[in-house]
Amino acid sequence: MPPYGSEPESGSRGRDFALTAAVLFVAFGAVYLPPTTQGRISSTLQVSALRPFIAMQGLLADAGTRRVRIEALQATLDSVSAAMSTHQAVANENETLRELLALQERAGPTYRPATVHRPGTPGSESTFLVNVGSRDGIRAGAPVVSPTGLVGVIRETRTGNSVGIDWTHPDFRPSAMLADGSAYGLIESRRGAFREGDRLVLNGIPFHEPVDSGQAVLTSGLGGIFPRGIPIGTVRSVAEEEGTWRKAYYLDPIAEPAAATHVLVLASDSGDDASQAWDQDTVGEAPPGSNER
Repeated sequence: MPPYGSEPESGSRGRDFALTAAVLFVAFGAVYLPPTTQGRISSTLQVSALRPFIAMQGLLADAGTRRVRIEALQATLDSVSAAMSTHQAVANENETLRELLALQERAGPTYRPATVHRPGTPGSESTFLVNVGSRDGIRAGAPVVSPTGLVGVIRETRTGNSVGIDWTHPDFRPSAMLADGSAYGLIESRRGAFREGDRLVLNGIPFHEPVDSGQAVLTSGLGGIFPRGIPIGTVRSVAEEEGTWRKAYYLDPIAEPAAATHVLVLASDSGDDASQAWDQDTVGEAPPGSNER
């Protein structure tokens, strides 16, 4: 016997069947009603039983429209961002090329323009290729420069291209001096725990020689490999001291090797002095007697 207050299952099914039959009867019967009566019934249903369903349909339609608009706006934004990125890259490259042309005009025809290519293989992070070689007058030991200063040095020449190393390579060892010519030393590259920690060091400075932070460091021209006066970096801080006779200093490199895509490479018939090719505001005052070796 069913609990008090509950209906038998057969009675519930019968009531649902009757309700369905009634709805179907009204639906089929409404087809034969006059148009005015059909309109009144439709209006009554829209403001009563069907109102929540119509409102939900409107919300779904609005959500779909907003989604389409958002997707269109996102696509437009992506296109604009891509165009701006490309434009900025082209603008930066054009600026670099203009600066390189100006540097070549000041330095003279002995500097050959070249494009830098990085191998991108493990263990070759400090090496690069340039598209000039022995047929262009390039020799091993020739400096590779950017509009800001020294990028690296040619290590091996071929007929149409050359292999170079930048200042992060452990074999990078140009002779250097302070911009005022008061002290001379040797440039070294010291590896950090990570490649981002590689440091450029000016070694061999006399202990009692005053060296201030921010002083410009240039190639000295000693040894006859590099011409005198190419900017290398600026003094940052003391790296180490040995007894009371020698100091080494950390430098802030003036050229970023990874950012160098277009450079100049010095040909074999170069002169002895390059200090006039760079802005004196950048490299400091030229040392006295810079034209003498």
